[in-house]
Amino acid sequence: MKRNRIITVVILVSTLLAVALYVLLKPSNDFSPGSPGPEVAVSVVPGATGTEIAKLLFQRGVTKSVQAFVSLALKDDSANGIGPGTHNIQTHLSAREALTQLLDQRRMADQVVIKEGSTYSDVLKVLQNAKNIDSTKSVKKGQVTPFLKNKLNSLEGQLYPAHYSFAPDTPIDKALQDMVSAFAAQSRTTGLTSGFQKYSPYEVLTIASMVQIEGDPTDFNKVAQTIYNRLRIGMPLQLNSTVQYAANLRGRISLSIAATKIDSPYNTYKYVGLPP
Repeated sequence: MKRNRIITVVILVSTLLAVALYVLLKPSNDFSPGSPGPEVAVSVVPGATGTEIAKLLFQRGVTKSVQAFVSLALKDDSANGIGPGTHNIQTHLSAREALTQLLDQRRMADQVVIKEGSTYSDVLKVLQNAKNIDSTKSVKKGQVTPFLKNKLNSLEGQLYPAHYSFAPDTPIDKALQDMVSAFAAQSRTTGLTSGFQKYSPYEVLTIASMVQIEGDPTDFNKVAQTIYNRLRIGMPLQLNSTVQYAANLRGRISLSIAATKIDSPYNTYKYVGLPP
């Protein structure tokens, strides 16, 4: 009996030692932090998934394996903030170091910054002055396809605000389409594509855009509720922001009585329902 107990203990100790040795000697799929190599350019396309970025990092010699970055991205929500464009980051990085450098806006080449609340015309002005954009050809109607279909084929609200970098001589319509692609990726993540109640995804986007312009973040709920209530009872929305957009009066604090009478589908003092 005693002999059997000794044999059992020996087997148990041997098993534990074998497991410990396996853990110690098993090759890691991640580089150790603190020993970076030279920089390389890593170009992330709009809407790229975590796995696609992980493969790109591995191919460029940034990370030791695809799995190292995929595992981190699944656990760390900040990975969703990786912007499209060319990132100048170091090689031979741990997955954590690679993520940190990808999120560092200072490492993006020739940045084009699209701010939140930018209109289509705002974005065009930024692109026309951007270093790597070929703006010699104007954008023709229908040349850029919106993600959310609408009667006017409008891109308003569908050009995702972010830091971008583009290759030299990128056509302006290609840059716009990349921004739409980035918006599409975020829309799928947030559930916008499902719409809300009886409203289509594009109508929800229109409402969200008006809410953002009309109020501060602390007032968003109140403004949204006001809009939905007025739509429900068939009352004009009477929002200054839509008239200011139509009359190119953005930034004005007040609105004249004459402005509220202009004939425009965006005049929510005159027309009931959502603007186009």
